[in-house]
Amino acid sequence: MTATVYDTPDEALEGIADGASVMAGGFASAGTPTNLILALRRRGTRDLTVIANNIGLGDRLDDLCEARQVSKVIATFAIRASGARPTNFETQYRAGEVALELVPQGTFVERIRAGGAGIGGFLTRTGVGTEVAEGKEVLGWEGEEWLFERPLRADVALVKAHRADRLGNLSYRLAGRNFNPVMATAADLVVAEVEEIVETGELPPEDVHTPAVFVDRIVRCDPVEVRWDGG
Repeated sequence: MTATVYDTPDEALEGIADGASVMAGGFASAGTPTNLILALRRRGTRDLTVIANNIGLGDRLDDLCEARQVSKVIATFAIRASGARPTNFETQYRAGEVALELVPQGTFVERIRAGGAGIGGFLTRTGVGTEVAEGKEVLGWEGEEWLFERPLRADVALVKAHRADRLGNLSYRLAGRNFNPVMATAADLVVAEVEEIVETGELPPEDVHTPAVFVDRIVRCDPVEVRWDGG
């Protein structure tokens, strides 16, 4: 299958409906699909479940909250240190207007990996005896308690890569790789924002970090300047 190349990020998001679950790659501002996030805001798509490592930390996901488009966030970091100016998400969360599911970072990425691999769940010691375990099954094995975590998938994954070829193979640069490759395996629709599109065959095989089989749409975009609010 060959990925479809779109001219603009707005066109690349065609068909994303209200109520969708959306994964967004990135660690703080590194490897964040900012152009696609801003295009999602312009679309006005509402009642979104956002799945990302962080929100409101140079990632522009908080712009979606500013526009009241988010109903739930699943993340590893969402509330900033005391004294920092609160993000739109924090303000809405404290007012009970948006839900939050905090997930330990290792568990977060493993749940996504399990979702992409078709695994029904896994056992971990992380979170046993804490609020993380509330409402989840705790199993005994080899004399210890283990928390059963379920896989995590999304309707859409928005990822950021450095380069793509016209088939849709993706290559990431340095820390920009982070959560992007695993998220690309765990969504029904994968849209990749890239800085450069090259002809098929120009990417060395060892530089293909996400194979084209996982990628549905690609769009070339110039990088967006990082905006840090508060802090």
